[in-house]
Amino acid sequence: MNEDVLKGKWHEIQGDVKKTWGRFTDDEVMVIDGESEKLVGLLQTKYGYGKEKAKKELDDFINSHK
Repeated sequence: MNEDVLKGKWHEIQGDVKKTWGRFTDDEVMVIDGESEKLVGLLQTKYGYGKEKAKKELDDFINSHK
């Protein structure tokens, strides 16, 4: 996972994060602030994903925004 891509483009891709994972609130997206571990944890909480599935979802999302 490329943490730099997530952090570097966070302000640009916040809207896409909300579109992709519609259960996230605006406040939750702000708290994530480009930190992959926070996003993975929220995916696990909101969607019931296991850690590996959450990481794969995030990797796929990042790869689509490089």
